[in-house]
Amino acid sequence: MAVKYKKGTEKDYTVRTCAWSAPGCHPTGCGLLMHVKDGRLVEVEGDPEHPVSQGRVCVRCLSLPEAVYHPDRILYPMKRAGKKGGDKWERITWDEAYDLIEEKVRYYQKQYGPESIAMMGGTGREATFYFPALSYAVLQTPNNVGVLSGLSCYGPRCAVTEYVLGAGYPEIDYAAYFADRYDNPEFQLPEYIIIWGKSPLESNSDGFFGHAIVDMMKRGTKIIAVDPRVTWLTSRAEYHLQLRPGTDAALALGMLNVIINEDLYDHEFVEKWTFGLDALRERVQEYSPRRVADICWIKEETIVQAARAFAQAGNSSIQWGVALDMNWNGIQAIQGVLYLMTLTGNLDVPGGNTLAEPASFMGKWRYDTHKQIPEEIYENRIGNKEFPFFNYGLMACSPDNTLEYFEQQQPYPIKMVWSNSQNPLANAAPVPKRWYEAFKKIEFWVCQELFMTPTVAAYADIVLPIATFAEHDGVVIPHFGRNSAFLGAVNQCIERVGECKSDLEICFELGKRLNPQAWPWQTVSDFFTEQIEEKTGLDYPGLKDKVVQQQHYVYRKYEQGLLRSDGEPGFETLTGLIELKATIFESWGEDPLPYFQEPPFSPYRTPELFAQYPLVLTTGGRKFTSFHSEHRQIPSLRQITPWPTVEIHPDTAAGLGIQDGDWVAIENHLGQCRMKALVQPTVHPKVVHALHGWWYPEQAGTEPNLFGTFKSNINMLMPHKKIGKLGLGANYKSNLCKVYKVSGLDD
Repeated sequence: MAVKYKKGTEKDYTVRTCAWSAPGCHPTGCGLLMHVKDGRLVEVEGDPEHPVSQGRVCVRCLSLPEAVYHPDRILYPMKRAGKKGGDKWERITWDEAYDLIEEKVRYYQKQYGPESIAMMGGTGREATFYFPALSYAVLQTPNNVGVLSGLSCYGPRCAVTEYVLGAGYPEIDYAAYFADRYDNPEFQLPEYIIIWGKSPLESNSDGFFGHAIVDMMKRGTKIIAVDPRVTWLTSRAEYHLQLRPGTDAALALGMLNVIINEDLYDHEFVEKWTFGLDALRERVQEYSPRRVADICWIKEETIVQAARAFAQAGNSSIQWGVALDMNWNGIQAIQGVLYLMTLTGNLDVPGGNTLAEPASFMGKWRYDTHKQIPEEIYENRIGNKEFPFFNYGLMACSPDNTLEYFEQQQPYPIKMVWSNSQNPLANAAPVPKRWYEAFKKIEFWVCQELFMTPTVAAYADIVLPIATFAEHDGVVIPHFGRNSAFLGAVNQCIERVGECKSDLEICFELGKRLNPQAWPWQTVSDFFTEQIEEKTGLDYPGLKDKVVQQQHYVYRKYEQGLLRSDGEPGFETLTGLIELKATIFESWGEDPLPYFQEPPFSPYRTPELFAQYPLVLTTGGRKFTSFHSEHRQIPSLRQITPWPTVEIHPDTAAGLGIQDGDWVAIENHLGQCRMKALVQPTVHPKVVHALHGWWYPEQAGTEPNLFGTFKSNINMLMPHKKIGKLGLGANYKSNLCKVYKVSGLDD
């Protein structure tokens, strides 16, 4: 039967599709044209008919053919044939792999309980959407775990939003819901956008395309940037608040001080729809602009002017990023930024921050899969008793507690790990050598991957090959259903290379063996149809033909009872209002109001340590050429970004005898790694910025080298369990270090 998304001849044709993974990316759903010749993917370009991405596409998508046909790609199920840490593998069939996995799962469930199995995965990829289902509805374990301390990515923002705002993820309104975009009469161009702790042009994460900011700037939108680095966007901002890393909460409180004390807030909205203004008013008196200027290393007048500009503007919005999560004071920083949206009346209005109901759309299905597990088992998941706050956000286990469980094998043993689309040693794990040793205590590993990684090489007993998004069908849901402007179809465009399978297919096939009642659908298409039909009016074949389905949007849903489960006006919180004083925080022993605390290692909290390590270290700025630790073996991308770099101010570099391009060591009391110096005036003289996620696929993958995973690993300098009181937020973005010249990577 002819399909609308495919045009051409039997062997030479073009397929319209939306991107996701593998290789990795966040669920943004860029529109692509996949050009196939003689059955082989030869070129990728942007799809100008995609109503949101409009033909714009990043270099990672353009390089997709290199990943699909890479000689080092894993193409077949494999079983380890030698000792762990070596490089001897035996090709096996899928049935053989499933047989062994089923045998091991049933054995560990019976001997040690379902808690003895842990499901572990990477961020943002399509696999992320199915982690809960794989954990709860296939492996039937409550332990959906990770290694990122404080689960410091997206989860803190989502959790605080659900508790304080009672809504889904607040995304900036960039007219993505409308076919005619910025010309739609319902839309209003934001006067200002605050870009806080995010690199939207490089990352395009979740449900947002960074080029929309440029589009709106061309139409007159002005930028306020909160970023310790100078970037393309910050250099074009009307106000650049170049704060000391880790001081976001103080800055938010200082801006709230100006807005409240100068009576610049939206009285009508605040008085009708919020709870706790008087308590917040009292708290912000502790954070005068002068005090905040001293804390953040920003001029007092810049803070005041930026706060006034945002509050006195017409409808405006805040684009916030992972830097707020990567802070042990991050919960309070997130509260502060939410309150800036709230007090200015910029929630769910045209040109403000859009909202959806909590965990809406397919996101509800994936979280509801935990009901497949008996309640007493689910309550026994790692860290639940210490950190109940993890019940929301990403509904995962505490990574910091997970490391301790793995190390001690107490209070119950962890015998099996399923590792899905992640590279924890090279990317997310702080104190990576502790994790490296802890992982050795796991008896049986299943790894689901596109390429050999340090984790696969060191630990895997079974390796399952995953399909690229050119090789399977799927659905892209921006923000994992928390605020989805559109729904995109991932349309398979070529026959699969080798015997790879999609993440959902693996869930289906293994789920039907281990827990068949949870997987009643006959096909992946049937599953997607059931998930999308009610809200979109499309079955899955219909979405595939349409490629993109924009969602209808209603502004000011809080007035119409569209955010609460009982259908009443207001917000899905304990008070039914936005909580400027977070009542539920008190029950967990946390201050209900935002506050600032110094990072655990800083010039002011640990002055003795600062004397030894006199630079503030921030990390994790995004690059166009990689998604975290992925894409390191793609030739065209590695040519653009051949080495990891650390940005250092010219004055600082001169004082240390460092020139641009020199190999340097970055060191603190926890560890050391090596990178090349990038000497430029984009950071404060007392701040350096290092890239993350670096390893060397071209080096030996056997132990002890493991593709050089510890050589340029900035997480060697990151602490364990320096997290917020509620368990969320860790200081990846603010530590101390010294930098000095060395002769090379391996000297």
